[in-house]
Amino acid sequence: MTDTYTPPRVWTWEGDSGGRFASINRPVAGPTHDKELPVGKHPYQLYSLATPNGVKVTVLFEELLAAGHAGAEYDAWLINIGEGDQFGSGFAGINPNSKIPALVDHTGPEPLRVFESGSILIHLAETFGAFLPARGPARVEVMNWLMWQMGSAPYVGGGFGHFYAYAPEKMEYPINRFTMETKRQLDVLNRELADKAFIAGADYTIADMAIWAWYGQLVLGRMYDAAEFLDVDSYEHVMRWAKAIDARPAVQRGRMVNRPFGDPAMQLHERHDASDFDTKTQDKIGA
Repeated sequence: MTDTYTPPRVWTWEGDSGGRFASINRPVAGPTHDKELPVGKHPYQLYSLATPNGVKVTVLFEELLAAGHAGAEYDAWLINIGEGDQFGSGFAGINPNSKIPALVDHTGPEPLRVFESGSILIHLAETFGAFLPARGPARVEVMNWLMWQMGSAPYVGGGFGHFYAYAPEKMEYPINRFTMETKRQLDVLNRELADKAFIAGADYTIADMAIWAWYGQLVLGRMYDAAEFLDVDSYEHVMRWAKAIDARPAVQRGRMVNRPFGDPAMQLHERHDASDFDTKTQDKIGA
């Protein structure tokens, strides 16, 4: 048990604190430097990084292209949050919250900024009439689960992931607190997926893409080196669902976009046309 902390009457920022990602956290908004964003040739300009929130959007783009929606071609530009790219004036101009992903839609008379991953998913799904029912109870159920993910994942990332993997010291209370909540959320999903193929029913939707980027990758052992600690194999229905989505070629491609780490052959930057994928890359990911 660490020493008891007594909060001051008025909190004062004392500079970087908080472990591995301390440099990206600060108590004020707005840009820290001038930096214009690149603009490519396609109607959609995506500024992102292959974190779970970024993967949600690139998976949807790749699924749209795989389904034959040629108008979904996009340019994907890397925003390296570890280097502070999100605080550049160009990025802050399209997302004043300085979080990835952010999108600029150039299909209309004026560029349209779209930020927050859930908002981007809805915008694209509605634009192309895909992966989101147009109306009725089926649409409501997809939106239920998309909003569940948006509200729940911060407990996994900023809570469990931070204190278990990234905090400068291991502290029992926050690790226990957020482990309990993470496992409760996995149990929610496991119960829901016990008798249906996808989270909102028989059809694969943006809700699955959003939830899989976090919880699917968590149970597949890709986040925080915590699979054993969380006993992820005990969530058999979540695991079955996660593996099925992981096997989709568009999901495999989506995971590669804006990935700045690992094998260079498994990274895609400034991704343009579907035809830009070389044969070796397609063979390697099973496309």
